[in-house]
Amino acid sequence: MPSYYSARELQEFASALFQRVGLARHRADVMAGVFLQADLLGFTTHGLQRVANNLEWLQSGESRLSGEPQVLSDRGNCFNWDAQFLPGPWVLTRAIKQALSRIPEQGVVTAIIRRSQHIACLAAYLPQIIEAGYVAILTCSTPGENTVSPQGGLDPLFSANPLAFAAPAGEYPLLFDISMSITAGAYVARAQREQTKMPTPCLKDKQGNLSDDPLAFENGGSILPVGGADHGYKGAALSAMLEVLSMALGGYGRDDESATGDKEANSIFLQIIDPQAFGAQADFLRQTMALSHLWEQNRSDSSKPVRVPGQRAWATRARQLRDGVELYPSIVQDLQRWAEKLEVPLPRALKKS
Repeated sequence: MPSYYSARELQEFASALFQRVGLARHRADVMAGVFLQADLLGFTTHGLQRVANNLEWLQSGESRLSGEPQVLSDRGNCFNWDAQFLPGPWVLTRAIKQALSRIPEQGVVTAIIRRSQHIACLAAYLPQIIEAGYVAILTCSTPGENTVSPQGGLDPLFSANPLAFAAPAGEYPLLFDISMSITAGAYVARAQREQTKMPTPCLKDKQGNLSDDPLAFENGGSILPVGGADHGYKGAALSAMLEVLSMALGGYGRDDESATGDKEANSIFLQIIDPQAFGAQADFLRQTMALSHLWEQNRSDSSKPVRVPGQRAWATRARQLRDGVELYPSIVQDLQRWAEKLEVPLPRALKKS
């Protein structure tokens, strides 16, 4: 039976864990808020699931407890930072705050960040942008990671290269967070942990055979790009585009020898757009709402309604804020170990009638 927890108590709990390993209160609160937001939206592999990793990185020194990002360039409507291994959720939230403060004057603001520690769920950063009435494009790549093979290739080359997008569209935003790999590495890791197979043959072993066994990936294989075995050239092309936006524009990536040892450090591309820089907000919303409504009304090829990206996530967020957050069992197990280690009480599960 699933367990549900108060969103407020989960955020306070996660913040307390981060503070126990030495993170300042305001930074710990930001970190906890980002991870919680992912679970609220239903992205269970990249929310509170990643708290344990971040605690380990902070304790080991792989993530910096303090300091500021280095400003490499700044032209007002675009800036480039070197995070120097600051915690990803904190440094990206800081960049978003900086971009939002410039939007009224600039209309469009683009930010690049290199060497940010892992930023987890991209969608978790978007609600604040949507609620301000803006459009967001967010992607990241990892110079030290090779997990996704190009179409026709045996060797993993790309990182998962997720892409998130959000636009206001009335009752709920158009919102998605997808990887350019056919599945996320976190799902492969979860399947291996639970000793289960993947739903489809989305992996390739090191000899090039398609597989649904997570051990094929663990033993030198790769994840297929979006499009799979037949149309993976599309995913590979998109992966290349996103690595150009995040790595090449930042001037740091696969050609830098030091990048191979950066492990989880992300290169980030963020762009925030004010629709009013181009025309009336009402005209923009009229178009996005029409698109959503036409999508909803599309005839379904099954018993389920056609899925509009953002509809379910936004409804899930509202429901979990109201009724409690459902945590995947392995998340509770990992948090329980850290709660005991750092002597921070785990929140009590809510009683369900």
